[in-house]
Amino acid sequence: MLHLQNFQKSYGERPILTIPDWQLPPGIHWLKGPNGAGKTTLFRSIAGMLPHDGSVRLNELDSRRDVVAYRLQVNYAEAEPTFPPFLTAHELISWVADAKQAPAGQAEGLVEEFGVGTYQHTPVGTYSSGMLKKTSLVMAFLGQPTLILLDEPLVTLDVAATKTVAELIDRARLAGVNFLLSSHQAMETAQLPIDSVWHVANQTITPGSV
Repeated sequence: MLHLQNFQKSYGERPILTIPDWQLPPGIHWLKGPNGAGKTTLFRSIAGMLPHDGSVRLNELDSRRDVVAYRLQVNYAEAEPTFPPFLTAHELISWVADAKQAPAGQAEGLVEEFGVGTYQHTPVGTYSSGMLKKTSLVMAFLGQPTLILLDEPLVTLDVAATKTVAELIDRARLAGVNFLLSSHQAMETAQLPIDSVWHVANQTITPGSV
C-alpha cells in the first residue's frame, strides 16, 4: 500500500530521518515516538508537503511524479492545525472539498457529525483548539482517499468527538481506506483495530508490537 525507499529528510546539515525501505500493508497503523523524533516531518513528507530524497509511493502512484493524482489519494490532518484567521470553517471546508473532488453532500454530512455547523460561518481566529481540531478532521475525511494521515487525532477532543473519529475511521476502513495515526494517547481510548505499531526514534523507523 505505502512504500518508502531510500527515504532521507534533512534540515540543512542536520539529518532528521533515514528510512532505507519501509512498506505498510493495507490497514490501520500506529506511529509512536517522542517529541522531536520526526513523526510530523514524516507525515508531511508522505502528504507531499515537504521535499525529501528517495521515493514515497502509494500503490502505483509516486508522490513526486504523480503529484495531482497522489494528493487526491492522501489526506492529512495536523496535530495542531493552523489556518488563516480571517477565513471561516465553511470557506476552508468548501475549498478542500472542491480540491479533493468530494462527493455531493459529503462535506455537509461531516460538518454535522462533528458539530461544526454551529460556528462554521465565524472566522477561525475565534476558535478554540477543539473547534480547530474538528474543522481539520472534517477536511481529513473529504474526497475518496486511499490513505488518511492523522497526527494526534484525539488531542483536545471531547468524548463525543472522539467517538465520532473512531466511528469515521471504522466506517472508512470497511470501505477500503487505510490510516497512519500518530498519538501519545493510547489508541484503545477510541477502540480502534490497530494492525501494526511503528516507532520513530534515532532518526529512523522500526517495528513495534500491537
